[in-house]
Amino acid sequence: MAKATQNVVLSPSRDIPFNKLVLSQSNVRRIKAGVSVEELAEDIARRGLLQSLNVRPVLDADGVETGMFEIPAGGRRFQALSLLVKQKRLAKTAPIPCIVRDAASEILAEDDSLAENIQRVALHPLDQFRAFQALREKGQGEEAIAAAFFVTRQIVKQRLKLASVAPTLLDVYAEDGMTLEQLMAFTVNPDHARQVQVWEAVKNSWNKEPYAIRRMLTETSIRASDRRAVFVGVDAYEAAGGVVLRDLFQGDDGGWLEDPALLDRLVSEKLQAEADALTSEGWKWIEVATDLPYGYSHGLRRLAGDPAPMTDEESASHATLLAEYRALEEEYSGQDEYPEEIDARLGQLEMAMEALEQRPLIYDPAEVARAGVFVTLDRDGSLAIYRGYVRPEDESREETAVQEDDGADAMGQGGDFGVSNWKPSATSAGATVITSGGHPIGADASDEEDDGALKPLPERLVMELTAHRTLALREAIGRSPDVALTLLLLKLVTDTFRTSSASGSCLEASVRYVYMSAQAPDLKDSVVAKLVDERHAAWEADLPLGDDAALWDYLTVLDQGSRLALLAHCLSFGINALHEKVNPYGAGISASGLTRRMAHADLVARAVDLDMVEAGWEPTVDGYLNRVPKARILEAVREAKGKGTAQLLDHLKKGEMATEAERLLKGSGWLPEVLRRADLAAGDGLRIAEGQGEDASAPDDIDLPAFLTADLAGGDASMLAAE
Repeated sequence: MAKATQNVVLSPSRDIPFNKLVLSQSNVRRIKAGVSVEELAEDIARRGLLQSLNVRPVLDADGVETGMFEIPAGGRRFQALSLLVKQKRLAKTAPIPCIVRDAASEILAEDDSLAENIQRVALHPLDQFRAFQALREKGQGEEAIAAAFFVTRQIVKQRLKLASVAPTLLDVYAEDGMTLEQLMAFTVNPDHARQVQVWEAVKNSWNKEPYAIRRMLTETSIRASDRRAVFVGVDAYEAAGGVVLRDLFQGDDGGWLEDPALLDRLVSEKLQAEADALTSEGWKWIEVATDLPYGYSHGLRRLAGDPAPMTDEESASHATLLAEYRALEEEYSGQDEYPEEIDARLGQLEMAMEALEQRPLIYDPAEVARAGVFVTLDRDGSLAIYRGYVRPEDESREETAVQEDDGADAMGQGGDFGVSNWKPSATSAGATVITSGGHPIGADASDEEDDGALKPLPERLVMELTAHRTLALREAIGRSPDVALTLLLLKLVTDTFRTSSASGSCLEASVRYVYMSAQAPDLKDSVVAKLVDERHAAWEADLPLGDDAALWDYLTVLDQGSRLALLAHCLSFGINALHEKVNPYGAGISASGLTRRMAHADLVARAVDLDMVEAGWEPTVDGYLNRVPKARILEAVREAKGKGTAQLLDHLKKGEMATEAERLLKGSGWLPEVLRRADLAAGDGLRIAEGQGEDASAPDDIDLPAFLTADLAGGDASMLAAE
């Protein structure tokens, strides 16, 4: 027989006057926790009672209802209401919504009280964030939200900061895929794509602690405690348009500066300003550097200056400080320890006297005229100035002669070496030369964008361009077995019979993969990169790489043409035609080794008939034109399109000039000298389109920039160009 389903009967609710309610002794809450009664009273006054009280009839000794009701569940709400009644903000007879439990119920009052307190679920932080966000979107400020929910403004700011986390990660958190601490770590960087990238990298890792997430999100930023940031000041950095990443959830030591390039520029400008202020002292040179290398003053003579005397006012101040210091020492000389305030005062006096005693040095003006200064940053971010260093080439001939041939004068052979024989260099007699990294800077140094002179290409750009050439050579060698075999034999013969020249070749015969540390972002998507990858994948699919014996057998039966093709492909990965920074101290490549490598690479390029235009390289804004001075841009347009076209661009700003030059050079076959073959550079190796270049003198041949052709509006283009 089926059991009948029992119907659930809920307790009725009704309004009961406040003065008919009393607090039950069965309420299990005894310890104050959470929002205070005072705060709860203010909340009830603002929005009313959101939750009814749970009450039971009070019975007399005979079990008859007395008309009063006790409250086992809702005691804090009752206390808040009592406070409002006491403050005369609520009437004693005000009706209070209540749920009335039957006096004969089998459920104990303690049961109701316990259930109400332990079965409640705290609001999920994500729901709290969304609620705060909804309130803010409807016009409430952070202060109002904080006041309404009795939390600090910092709590509201923290919850609202979760809006900067990618929605994908919020969904992961909502499904308990990450902790709140991990989610909060992602707020340090507002870049959603980067956040998702970091999560994908760490979600299956053993190390996905919040600190690791913060470190990955700020790895390209600079801490505000960095000495460069201290030197410039975070306020100055932000005033210049810099962005500071901040962590609202834990101490961030001032945050992270997101634009290192801007910070470095501000540091350079401030150091240069400090250097400019020193030029009035008459130094021959001033070297500016954010970091001075170990041994920066090696081989330089340090001038010995005399401390500047104190002024009468400074002497009087020093005497007063010294008198007070000695008086305090004498007064407390009999005590084992100085009282705390006396010890602090003695420290202040010592610091004040030391500041007066640290006198600037005065140097001989004749020595200053041939000496220099180093301007740099100290470890704590303060300015550091080291004056009075003389370079060997600036020493007078008299001193040099005495050091090299002491006693020659006494033998009658050195009488011509007098003071008058030393002549200062042109720079020593003129304005101070301010340099950074050996290159002049400052007001006296010509602006590279305005002087029209062709400066050497930036070394980083040369490295990136030679990376393009190296990859193109690899692709060409990979399809040229005969050249590859000759190249390999050349390297092996050289290594065998010329052991002293083992370095400097463009081929690493061991086929050690050469990683291109400096490369443009578009290199991996270039035509030659795809060709190399496709050829590699095809060989990898055929080769039995898991078993050495099987691989041996495979190579043994391979036909001669395939063997040579495989040799060429493997050998191509050893091509190293990269420009590298020369290290004269042994580590890395020497200057002669680099020269030989490049000459060797040109031999190979000639042998495979390398054409960087066919390899897909073009002068783009990002890849070349924005990386060089305006003079270089104009040179490229002049070589490709003629002087007339180049002259139409010379008044433009750098960015506009680069954009127009990219359009004009597209399809022209122009290459920078780094990518040209030596055998073609003197002749027709520029691959300039027919009818263009230096000989294009007729106005009709001028290829007008886009901004001019747009303005012609049907006019005579050739006449405008001629004008």
